[in-house]
Amino acid sequence: MNPELFLNELFNVAVKKAHPDDGLLTSLSALPKRINGKTVILGAGKAAAAMASIAENYFEGNVSGVVVTPYNHGCATNTIEVVEAAHPVPDDAGQVVARRMLAIVKELTADDRVIFLVSGGGSSLLVLPTEGIELSEKQAINKSLLRSGASIDEINCVRKKLSQIKGGRLALNCAPAEVHTFAISDVPGDSPSVIASGPTVPDDTSVENALEILTRYNIQVSDAVLSNLETQKTNQLDWSLLPEKNSFTIVSTPQMSLDAAAEYALSKGITPIILGDLEGESREVAKVHAGITRQIVKYNQPCSVPCVIISGGETTVTVKGQGRGGRNAEFLLALTLDLQGEKGVSAIACDTDGIDGSEDNAGAIMLAETYSDALDKQINPRTYLENNDGYTFFEQLNALVFTSPTRTNVNDFRAILIQA
Repeated sequence: MNPELFLNELFNVAVKKAHPDDGLLTSLSALPKRINGKTVILGAGKAAAAMASIAENYFEGNVSGVVVTPYNHGCATNTIEVVEAAHPVPDDAGQVVARRMLAIVKELTADDRVIFLVSGGGSSLLVLPTEGIELSEKQAINKSLLRSGASIDEINCVRKKLSQIKGGRLALNCAPAEVHTFAISDVPGDSPSVIASGPTVPDDTSVENALEILTRYNIQVSDAVLSNLETQKTNQLDWSLLPEKNSFTIVSTPQMSLDAAAEYALSKGITPIILGDLEGESREVAKVHAGITRQIVKYNQPCSVPCVIISGGETTVTVKGQGRGGRNAEFLLALTLDLQGEKGVSAIACDTDGIDGSEDNAGAIMLAETYSDALDKQINPRTYLENNDGYTFFEQLNALVFTSPTRTNVNDFRAILIQA
């Protein structure tokens, strides 16, 4: 078996399962196609445009709306406007469309409904800072959190507290219209309040949580931000004012993609081992994967070869160097260094959205000969890891994976193939 072809196909299977084409229409069919009032389709995330193109063809009658997606993630739609904005650090385009969404929903009546289509990336794309806080400061806080090694739950906790639209605030503005949210999950545990910071879901975090996160990661904020957070302690949102009909349906999850990849592996005679959604520093997660790999190679535990270790989730990188590369390149570089060319072992690590961090690649591939090839070319993997420069390391070995934006996102996909 060609390990590179197999790993690429495994990744493609996982991405296909995550795409809204696979399950959104089935989920939408639980709702009537037509109502007496207006159907307003809104959305935010890497899959928002793809989801909107499906939804607009299902609903009938007075249908309109707008969705926001990252630059180069748009696709053709008929009645729904697609706006592109910056990710992972927000820009003014996201702020403008967030204001438009709030203005649209405030005009709705009890005869109307909002269809909210959300996926990973929505937190950055749908940005509208609370009163008294400038977008520039929200951008700085967001950038600092991304570089700090904070988890997505922690980052989104802070984002919700500094937003006029996240953390259930969009749904509050929609009342009395009904709200139906359809989500592609990119977070471990698939918590509705964490996916894109839950614009239509009551905020289950506190101001104290946000302040503790900012302190723990040494994130510097202005007096205006601190004052705003203190005010929120006494002026809490009234969740009884949410729309009476406010449903939330998850269309795709990371586990569904892992299961699809496992099924494909079995069809090829390869035993899958699913580790599930994982969090933590990329290089530390790589050490765990390397340890499991060596146990299989040496002792056929927990299973015999040929087999493939599969995992997902969202790791983090505490950036200390000046190199290029997202968390998947960092993971794979650390794995390469740990395994040092273990015979019969190859691996892939990619983001299912097709973008590893903010680079132009989805991730990279490691083959059994990658480590020795690097040393032959005097490319020291440890030096590149210390500089957080996984992109350049794999670029020099022609081992980067490019897919272009996939218009979906269930976060990372990692697979380690072990053959005799």
